[in-house]
Amino acid sequence: MSKEYMENNMSSQKYMESGVNLEAGYESVRRIKSHVARTKVKGVIDSIGAFGGMFDLSALGYKEPVLISGTDGVGTKLMLAFKMDKHDTIGQDVVAMCVNDVLVQGAMPIFFLDYVAVGKNFPEQIEQIVKGVADGCELSECGLIGGETAEMPDMYEVGDYDLAGFCVGVVEKSKLITGEKVKKGNKVIGLPSTGVHSNGFSLVRKIVMKDNQLDLNGYKDVFDGKSLGETLLTPTRIYVKTIKKLLQEVEVNGMCHITGGGFYENVPRIIPEGLQAKLDTKVIDTPKIFKFLQEVGQIPKEEMYNVFNMGIGFMIVVDEDKVEKTMEVLKSLGEKPVLLGEIVEGKEGVDLVW
Repeated sequence: MSKEYMENNMSSQKYMESGVNLEAGYESVRRIKSHVARTKVKGVIDSIGAFGGMFDLSALGYKEPVLISGTDGVGTKLMLAFKMDKHDTIGQDVVAMCVNDVLVQGAMPIFFLDYVAVGKNFPEQIEQIVKGVADGCELSECGLIGGETAEMPDMYEVGDYDLAGFCVGVVEKSKLITGEKVKKGNKVIGLPSTGVHSNGFSLVRKIVMKDNQLDLNGYKDVFDGKSLGETLLTPTRIYVKTIKKLLQEVEVNGMCHITGGGFYENVPRIIPEGLQAKLDTKVIDTPKIFKFLQEVGQIPKEEMYNVFNMGIGFMIVVDEDKVEKTMEVLKSLGEKPVLLGEIVEGKEGVDLVW
């Protein structure tokens, strides 16, 4: 045995004594390779294990490509995943939070990177997390080209972790969607969410865990056979495939991803000054989980719409004469679009009708 090997081995042993297991890290990489492989799309250059992820933009054939990037995390929804010991869907959440944001500007996501920080590296747990990320990338038709798993003892408790992601999308410069084309008389169409998605979980946890100590494994009679915990962990919906098809057939003036801040904060982001979106909340098929949270937490209706998506995860603004075609395309894709309202004159960015 060489002196060099003995020194390296002793160094690894000392590192393990500090709380970092290099072998577990190697095992995690081995386990996630198959999940990364299934996300390969056109333009991805195999680079797992390299210092940087690689993507050949020229392979996509854009004339004037504009790159749009997004980064986000999952927030305190992770704490429910810890409590339920369920880690296979939270990865889709982090992908969705990033790709839906770049999608709003007309960009199709092309690649994604993730960052997982753990208190202790459990390869089985890491695999479940990255499986969810790969699922999200497949739904987004983008490649998972890199990432980082950091074992950080003393920073995180054993079993706890943080998860963040970063994506890049591309769009032809001439097809950028900024909201500047939104005008009076335009109609607003909503696409359903799958539930709470990944925002508002500090309030969710206060209602469910702190104030009322509700049974996360219970309430299956309320939520059609799923427990309260499973219902809350339903992954954030990814709208990429639907919007990609829609943009091939309809000119869209603006789009909006309903995330933290609900309707009141997100809708005004795409409405030009002097205009507002007048939206009828009565046409929304609100999922049971929101009614449950509102009742148990005794939350005013206005606050619910200021925190949660309330059943609408994505909005599309089109000219009035394009509504019929838009609805037709969306329904042909299996969607259940809702005509929420229209753009009118007004100082506030959104006016909700009860």
